[in-house]
Amino acid sequence: MSDKTAVFTTDAPAPMPVYSQGVRKGNILQVSGQGSVDPATGEFVFTGDVSGQTTRVLQNIEAVLTAGGATFDDVVMMRVYLTTRDHFTTMNDAYAAFLSTRTPSGVLPSRTTVFTGLPREDMLVEIDAVAVLS
Repeated sequence: MSDKTAVFTTDAPAPMPVYSQGVRKGNILQVSGQGSVDPATGEFVFTGDVSGQTTRVLQNIEAVLTAGGATFDDVVMMRVYLTTRDHFTTMNDAYAAFLSTRTPSGVLPSRTTVFTGLPREDMLVEIDAVAVLS
């Protein structure tokens, strides 16, 4: 049985004390939902800009993946949470641009998109990821 370990990096926003940035157990790495927070300042960024928020969120996910020994090519599932259907196309365009340069295998992660309320009023998108390492 593999040990469960917390994954942490200063290259992603510090987590609240009730969860880890990521958790690795065996070859599975779960990255917690990320918001548009600049890890260097701890400030929420790109207010009102779903494209900018999506890119920042994916950068934060990438930092946790890297800290856990993974890349986007190891990601098998991503869950996207949006506050409104109106942002879907813009988010999708930013998501596609970001992942297209980070999945050299050409196999994109599977994905679910849900429309819901998010913890911050100015938060337009949150994304989490599951990676399986070889």
